[in-house]
Amino acid sequence: MGNTGLVYDPRYLDHDMGAGHPESPNRLRAIIQQLERSGTAARLVRIEPREAEDEWITQIHEPSYLAMLKSHAPVSGRVSLDSDTSMSSGSLTAAYLAAGGALAAVDAIMSKAVEHVFCAVRPPGHHAEAGHAMGFCLFNHVAIAARYVQKRYGLNRVLIVDWDVHHGNGTQHSFEEDPSVLFFSTHQFPHYPGSGRAMERGRGAGEWFTINVPMEAGQGDEEYRAVFQQSLVPAADAFKPEFVLISAGFDAHKEDPLASMGLTEEGYADLTGIVAGIARRHASGRILSSLEGGYHLTALATSVDRHIQSLLAV
Repeated sequence: MGNTGLVYDPRYLDHDMGAGHPESPNRLRAIIQQLERSGTAARLVRIEPREAEDEWITQIHEPSYLAMLKSHAPVSGRVSLDSDTSMSSGSLTAAYLAAGGALAAVDAIMSKAVEHVFCAVRPPGHHAEAGHAMGFCLFNHVAIAARYVQKRYGLNRVLIVDWDVHHGNGTQHSFEEDPSVLFFSTHQFPHYPGSGRAMERGRGAGEWFTINVPMEAGQGDEEYRAVFQQSLVPAADAFKPEFVLISAGFDAHKEDPLASMGLTEEGYADLTGIVAGIARRHASGRILSSLEGGYHLTALATSVDRHIQSLLAV
């Protein structure tokens, strides 16, 4: 069994988009409480995040976007960035620590301190575009980590698996012309943000290195397992990734209030096992999993616990 790390910092709780917003600090509180209650937390190697350096953030995001966030960061209250995304006084630090948590996780994996890491971070990241915030997201930490893996450690082929119920538009756009990153996404369709059709397969040299599998409302464990086995596994085995990242949203759970899918905790454990098999065959077991969505607190917490338990069992 490989060692599994956990990235967490209480400053992630300082990002606050207001009472009633589904992306609340209570999401991480529920996860950490569940991991401690189940005993999973005691089995994890704690990894301290750092604030990501601008040189790595700007591998994905435009410098002008970074400058805008810094100039708009409020001392008190909140500043709106899009219709459902805002910043409080603690948001920018939390976002830097979320991106930096992913970088610290990469360092821990590449130094062989651990084989895999779950990043319990917020704000989430996969909707953030190069030049603007979107869908609760400020920095796309999974995309930033993918570039970091390549440029800091010289690995050539990176697989990103996005099983959030919403399509990872920001991640897709970051790599859609790049054949060195294979992006695989399952997501409810039609649903926010409206992208992620099967015909979106990348562009130019990156054509066929984007794989979108739109899912119909109500599909659950059996359908997801079939898609992963029939679509992801052969594509990944042909690609032979050297590092695997998961945009781990848990909002395709049957109890989630922001979607209409049917996954269960055991379904997430099964998907984890499939991805771990890919990582074992091609990437020396290396997996970085980073929290995206998931808005039913109990379902989120128990799904994350099963996800991590599945990693621990690898």
